[in-house]
Amino acid sequence: MKTIVIVLILGIALAISAQTPPRFVAVTIDDLPVVVKNSDLGKRQKITKKLLTHITKAKAPAIGFVNENKLYRDGEIAETEVELLSKWLDAGLELGNHSFSHKSLHAIPLDEYIADILKGEVVTKRLLEQNGMKMRYFRHPFLHTGLKLEIKQGLNDFLERNNYTIAPVSIDNSDWAFSRAYDNSIEKNDKSLRKRIGKAYVPYLEAKTVYWERQSVKLFGREIKQTLLLHSNSINADYFDDLMKMYKQRGYKFIALDEALKDKAYRLPDTFTGRAGISWLHRWALAKGKGNLVPDEPRVPKFVMEAAGLESE
Repeated sequence: MKTIVIVLILGIALAISAQTPPRFVAVTIDDLPVVVKNSDLGKRQKITKKLLTHITKAKAPAIGFVNENKLYRDGEIAETEVELLSKWLDAGLELGNHSFSHKSLHAIPLDEYIADILKGEVVTKRLLEQNGMKMRYFRHPFLHTGLKLEIKQGLNDFLERNNYTIAPVSIDNSDWAFSRAYDNSIEKNDKSLRKRIGKAYVPYLEAKTVYWERQSVKLFGREIKQTLLLHSNSINADYFDDLMKMYKQRGYKFIALDEALKDKAYRLPDTFTGRAGISWLHRWALAKGKGNLVPDEPRVPKFVMEAAGLESE
């Protein structure tokens, strides 16, 4: 009798599993080598080591987007900083261009912005070539993609001529605000606040993920292959393992960015010319009319914004 019950339970579980569509997410990490308030090299090395250890453990084929201005000390390239990038490649991961100095396309002329992209590929391209790889992806700083269609098109033409593919974001979030609050708590040696911020972080990312899943279903009637934006910072170094466990519990498999972009959703044009740096899921929804926006997008908790020294979202 017990055997029959077990078989029935397993059968039901398999039936439920078969009815649940698989979920996929590409992990993308901005602002390499590291973004942190404390400029101590040892701190940056520690963050890099912890983050890469967690990425390797999760078997996530992540890509890191580099700001090469962070590789310089006193106007000269610092090999200790370049070595941080090399560790990403040693871990079997990919690197992309996030511009040299992380300037907004909304703040400078297009030709100056393009010059910053070219300046930001010098070291990274060399490292990739040494590993038998090519530079393939560009990620807009702040996700600012142009206030006029002609500017967007001018940039897109340049990127295409230079064999760059834009790295879009579907699961947008404010991990940077948590990071600033987290770093402030470390600087103040406020262990209680740091623990409280960390405890709120993964639930926040899960709530945002659920939101983008809902937005995807509303737009496409299905969940697309998602692209997750994170940053190379202290809070992700400490909580990346928990984040990946959360995604696995939600049924996600980790895929490379090129695999995610095979989803036909990413073939849709981006015509957004607003000031905000927003998810491509919102860009596509706005193109169809505001009625396609899912309401009640989760916000960063007020205490986190206050700890970060920021106004409420």
